[in-house]
Amino acid sequence: MDHASRPAILEPDRDGIAEAARILREGGLVAVPTETVYGLAARADRDESVAAIYRAKGRPSFNPLIVHVPDLATAQALAAFDERALRLAEAFWPGPLTMVLPLRKQAPVAAAVTAGLTTIALRCPAHPVMRRLIAEAGVPLAAPSANRSGGVSPTDSAHVVESLGARIDAVLDGGACKSGLESTIVALRGDGRWQVLRPGPIEESCISAELGTPSEAVTLQEIEAPGQLASHYAPGKPVRLNAQTSRADEFHIGFGEVAGDVTLSGSGDLEEAAARLYALLHAGAASPKPRIAVAPIPEEGVGTAINDRLRRAAA
Repeated sequence: MDHASRPAILEPDRDGIAEAARILREGGLVAVPTETVYGLAARADRDESVAAIYRAKGRPSFNPLIVHVPDLATAQALAAFDERALRLAEAFWPGPLTMVLPLRKQAPVAAAVTAGLTTIALRCPAHPVMRRLIAEAGVPLAAPSANRSGGVSPTDSAHVVESLGARIDAVLDGGACKSGLESTIVALRGDGRWQVLRPGPIEESCISAELGTPSEAVTLQEIEAPGQLASHYAPGKPVRLNAQTSRADEFHIGFGEVAGDVTLSGSGDLEEAAARLYALLHAGAASPKPRIAVAPIPEEGVGTAINDRLRRAAA
């Protein structure tokens, strides 16, 4: 690819999906829409394709990648599913839930995908364009968020082009992403325990309804899943949280009664706030003001996931 150029923008129609699938099969990189954020997809079974993701993102290689599969049968060829995993798949797949499960010994995935761990992070996405693409490509796809590592995740194709530009081959343009927050990640431990590693659109209470209470938080010796680095989702400027008012040098992101320069949700709707979070962090990054301030967000429902991303953005 000519690196002075921009990535090809493909329509999410039959021809665009066929072209994206061809690029992926040949080892290229395509940014793809999911119901959470845009992902940067490559075939998960080739070391060189996975290495290209790390290069494009500037991502630390100890950070594992989520593998996207079309269905449960494909997932079961890659990981060992116990009765709990099957219950979660039944309840939440296709959808924004990633499960960290024991990797099968002969699973056809590149070692870099799992960062050398004995577990693999799997998701069956619900987005119709992503589903058609996985089916057309015929291979599981590794797809972290389509942005430079540690930066703000992209919720539309313009964010992708701005962040990654000519480092990738194409963007499959599916419009704005629906939930705007990365998937919930749950690890199912071999001793019957389970733990949410990253909050997301599917709340812990919904998982508890299927599996019972989570285990005590396990102290992590290593990065087990994406989005666990302390500093992540960073807009490249200092971020101040719980800001009822702003200072002269701050771009203020409001919520509810705190109006701000822009608002996550004037009505205090947490789902709307989640969907707008990254777009407004992008707006803050683009603003001439050197700092960003964010209004308080309630620590309830999807607010827990929003605050998790904001704390990492501010770290």
